[in-house]
Amino acid sequence: MSLELVPLARQVDVALRKLEDELRGLSAGTIVLQIRNDVIGKFGIRHLPLDCEDRGTAGEKQAGMTAAQVESLRRMAIEALNHKRSWTHGEISYDFVLRQGKVYLSVQFESNYNMANLMFRLHPKGRDRRDAVNE
Repeated sequence: MSLELVPLARQVDVALRKLEDELRGLSAGTIVLQIRNDVIGKFGIRHLPLDCEDRGTAGEKQAGMTAAQVESLRRMAIEALNHKRSWTHGEISYDFVLRQGKVYLSVQFESNYNMANLMFRLHPKGRDRRDAVNE
């Protein structure tokens, strides 16, 4: 099956499942998904290693997210896709933090467009690139 035929929500699910082991050790960070033609290309996590060493209020070490908390984060990330509109190229950033045993998630969508592609579509066939640039 071609990746273009897999819905973006399913691709996000697969990417986050792939990151699950890494997420379990974290208490904060940013998951980044780069998208082109509604297909996830690169994905990963940005975090500071010190975030894994956060101390609780009584001085005990916070171990990071549990498997259940990672599952909750994954569900929230997929639900957030309902706010994505018609763009097909860009980036999705999921900022997450674990506070008092609860996962908080903030989502940022970034759409990207290529002006050169738009210009070529606007001009009738038979014109070459130099004609489009000189107008």
